[in-house]
Amino acid sequence: MKILFLSRAFPPVIGGIENQNSALSRWLPKFAEVTTIANTRGKTFLPLFLPYVTIRALFALHRYDVLLLGDGVLAPVGFLLSLFYPTKIFVAVVHGLDITFGTKKGFLSRLYHTINIPALKNLDQIFTVSEQTKMIAIAAGIDTRNITVIPNGIDPDTVCANYSRTDLDHLLGKDTEKKFVITRVGRYVKHKGVEWFIRNVVPLLPDHTLFVAAGAVVNQNTAGDKDYFPLCKKAVQELHLEHKVCLLTNISQEQLKILLNTSDLFVSPNIPVLGSMEGFGINVLEASVCRLPVIASRLEGLQEAITDGKNGILVEPENATAFRDAIVSFVEDKTKRTTLGSSAKQFTETHYHWNIIARLYKERLEKIAEMRHT
Repeated sequence: MKILFLSRAFPPVIGGIENQNSALSRWLPKFAEVTTIANTRGKTFLPLFLPYVTIRALFALHRYDVLLLGDGVLAPVGFLLSLFYPTKIFVAVVHGLDITFGTKKGFLSRLYHTINIPALKNLDQIFTVSEQTKMIAIAAGIDTRNITVIPNGIDPDTVCANYSRTDLDHLLGKDTEKKFVITRVGRYVKHKGVEWFIRNVVPLLPDHTLFVAAGAVVNQNTAGDKDYFPLCKKAVQELHLEHKVCLLTNISQEQLKILLNTSDLFVSPNIPVLGSMEGFGINVLEASVCRLPVIASRLEGLQEAITDGKNGILVEPENATAFRDAIVSFVEDKTKRTTLGSSAKQFTETHYHWNIIARLYKERLEKIAEMRHT
C-alpha cells in the first residue's frame, strides 16, 4: 500500500498534533510505503502551505493508493483532491479541536464549520484519537460507520534520556535539590487549567513544592484558543507565588526531555471549557513513559490516555482538594512515586507504543481498500 501523508503541523514546532504527526510519519513507513509532505514552519506559514501542498499532491497522488491527512484543518484539501481522484482512498486523523473549533464564536470558526466539517463528512474514513473525540464527531454529523478510534502513540526513544537535576537547575535558573518538582506541559490556553491550578491548588501545597509549567504561548493573531500566559503570570504575581511557580515558554525538545526526566510528578489539571477539549493528551503518555507519576483530570480524552492506577491517577476536574491530596500523597511517599512510575512506563509501552499504533493504521487502511474493491 502506498500512502501520501500531508501534515500542516510538524516539528520543529512543539505541540501535541506536531508530535503525533511526526511520529506517524516515522512509524507508518515500517508497515507501508509512505511519502510525507509537511509544514515545518508553524501556523504563520499555513496560508502558503495550503495551496502549495494542494498543487503538489494533485500532481503526485496518481502514484498512491491513500491520501492521509494529519488533522481536520486539511480536510478541504482532501475533499478537493477527491474530485480529481475518485478511486483513491481519502482519510484524516481527527483531534478534539478539529471538531470543537467550529463551535467557537468568530468569523474563522464559522468559516471552519461551513467548510471543514462538511469536508470531513465526505472523506472515506476519519481516525479519531479517542472515544471522546468520536462522540463529538458523531454529534457534528459524521457517520459513525466512517469513524475508527486509534489512540495516539508514544515512542520512548524520543522522550526518555539521561538527565540530572543539575540539568534541571540550569534550565530553571534555580536550585531544586530540596524541591519537589511538579511539571505540566502544553499550550497556555484556558482548558489546560494552568491558571486554575496556580490559583487554586498551588497555595495548598507544601512550601518545598515547585510547579513548573512549560509550553507554547499562543500568538495573538493565530486562530484558535486565547493565550492564557499573561493570566498565568498575573496569578503568580497576585498570590506572591514566585517561589513556588516557574513558567517557561516555547521550550525546545531537549528542554522538554529535561523536564520529563528529572521532575518528581506530572500534572494535567484540565478544566471543562465550552468549545475546547483535550482530544487525548499525548503529554501524559510522554510523562508516564519517563517513569513520572501522572495526576490528571478525569475529563475528555485524558481519561482514555490514563488508566486510573495503571499509568497515573485521575481526579475530578476543578477539585482543588482532590488534586492537593493526590499530590501530597506522592510528596510524602517516595516508594509510591517509584512504584507507580515503573508500572506506568510498562503499561504505557505495552498499550501505546507506536509500533502497535502504526500497525493499527495500516490494518484499517488495508480493510478500507479491501471493502472498496468488493
